[in-house]
Amino acid sequence: MTVTVRFAPSPTGKLHVGNVRAALWNWLFARKSGGKFILRIDDTDQERSTKAFEDGIRADLDWLGLNYDETFSQSDRFDRYDAAAEKLKEAGLLYPCYETAEELDRKRKLQRARGLPPVYDRAALDLTADEIAALEAEGRKAHWRFKLSQTLVRWTDLIRGETTVDTASVSDPVLIREDGVFLYTLPSCVDDIDSSITHVMRGEDHVTNTGVQIELIRALGGEPPQFAHHSLLVGADGQGLSKRLGSLSIESMRESGLEPAAITSLLARLGTADPVTPEPDLTALAQDFDFARLGRAPARFDEAELEALNGKLLHDASYETYAARLKTLGVERPLWDAVRGNLTRLSDAGCWAAIVHGEIDPVIEDKALADAAAGLVPDALDGESWSAFTDALKEKTGAKGKKLFMPLRLALTGEARGPEMAALFPLIGAEKARARLRGERA
Repeated sequence: MTVTVRFAPSPTGKLHVGNVRAALWNWLFARKSGGKFILRIDDTDQERSTKAFEDGIRADLDWLGLNYDETFSQSDRFDRYDAAAEKLKEAGLLYPCYETAEELDRKRKLQRARGLPPVYDRAALDLTADEIAALEAEGRKAHWRFKLSQTLVRWTDLIRGETTVDTASVSDPVLIREDGVFLYTLPSCVDDIDSSITHVMRGEDHVTNTGVQIELIRALGGEPPQFAHHSLLVGADGQGLSKRLGSLSIESMRESGLEPAAITSLLARLGTADPVTPEPDLTALAQDFDFARLGRAPARFDEAELEALNGKLLHDASYETYAARLKTLGVERPLWDAVRGNLTRLSDAGCWAAIVHGEIDPVIEDKALADAAAGLVPDALDGESWSAFTDALKEKTGAKGKKLFMPLRLALTGEARGPEMAALFPLIGAEKARARLRGERA
């Protein structure tokens, strides 16, 4: 058996950390197993689906390094869904219903008032041919429901263990709307069968759906895949992320300067007991993937942790890792070695390149100290120059500690904090250092 998994986003919005975590775990499992990772675009909702969102999904996956072996769109497969629907109708498992949304809502409210679960009462199954004709004469169009067995559906979930859904407690799902649009469930099951999907990994909010889909797949003559329902993400405060998903889109993270490896390193291990460490190699992450390590408690997504992880990734990286991007920022190896320990974004290195090699307006906090310092800058600067320079200045002025080092940093860089001055001093150079200490733009 070739392990085959799928990631099936709907192109009605942007990818965010929640659905990318599912994509990542499916990808890691497929790569560890030597299997296939399929990208399926669930675009049956033609009104809300857009090409721009689809292109954005593909761009996000490419940026994260989650390559796919196959891809297709549901909008190209309506003939297969039509055929499946006809098969279910012939078997008496797909039946027409004519209630309006208002009527269904009224039924649910009455059921709740009586202390009953708001499950569809299957009234449509009792309609006579004359009653159906009368409803259609009113202009009503049918929506189509799948007739569940109203029995227990059991499976061994790869994360949750033995799992049961009682389909008697679930409304027969609508598979086709009154306007003829297929809803999620039928196309998903048909595609899983046709693509020979072996494993479906998704959020635990789909557990009830899984009971329904197992019945539907069997009704269509297929063999259900193995299922794994992972915990959902919550914020650092334990609250849901739903109201903040816009700011947590992969696109916004990319635009903010985060590295893809920071995102995948964090998401790969959220929900496990494994320590979160930066791992730029997705293949290494794949080798560590194990269903047995995935916990059931909600996983906390902390943006501060992601920021720290991004910085750690840069601090540990060699110049070669980012050489092409660093060169476009004007950052050569000596500057990288000097500043990387202080970075949170790679673009910060470009800011330091501008400070070191470009012109700044120096901040002169102590003019007397700065003037004295300008006269003590040696002609040739190296890694030992800063210590000798500050020792000489301390002896000449008596200044020490913060009163010595802060005015020098402000004058030489215009910044109150940053990388070690011992590393920056020789990169700034003697001439530029003297000019800045004199208060000149240089």
